[in-house]
Amino acid sequence: MNQTCLRVFSIAALLFAQGCTTPAINAASTSLESAPAQSEPGTPTAATTQPASVRPRPRVEPLVATGYAVISAQNHKVPAQQRLLAIRAAKLDAYRNLAEQVYGLRLDSSTSVAEMAVQNDRFRGRVEGVIFGAVLTNITPTTNDTYEVTLTLENTAVNDIRSLYVEKISARSGHN
Repeated sequence: MNQTCLRVFSIAALLFAQGCTTPAINAASTSLESAPAQSEPGTPTAATTQPASVRPRPRVEPLVATGYAVISAQNHKVPAQQRLLAIRAAKLDAYRNLAEQVYGLRLDSSTSVAEMAVQNDRFRGRVEGVIFGAVLTNITPTTNDTYEVTLTLENTAVNDIRSLYVEKISARSGHN
């Protein structure tokens, strides 16, 4: 029973993580399909219970994320320092965009209604995660006041990060 819960939880986490990717995918078999079944005889596995179109597929192309920052918005009086701070801010924005692609976005919302009319509608998005292995591929001044930074994350790093994430979630929930 405990292994079954872990397997279902791991598959759900992988499906969540795979669902937050770009559409550049390959129709080759996944690690879920090629992994040996460790279930009890007669128990269906994830590979046999999900249609092929729903199963996660490995990425072929790397993830690419772009970040932007405005130079004049940086809190410094020296123009050269403002440019450096804008590049750093754009890089952090690109990392946030990568984390959003790898882990997904947590969205919290609330709506208040009074007398059959919406009084308040709030949305809050949050992403949390660790990105390693990203390569800075481009720093470009797009206008006189904006920098654009592009990061690339190879698919092997994406798969490693997602595996570590599933392990962390499994350990947190007590399904080791």
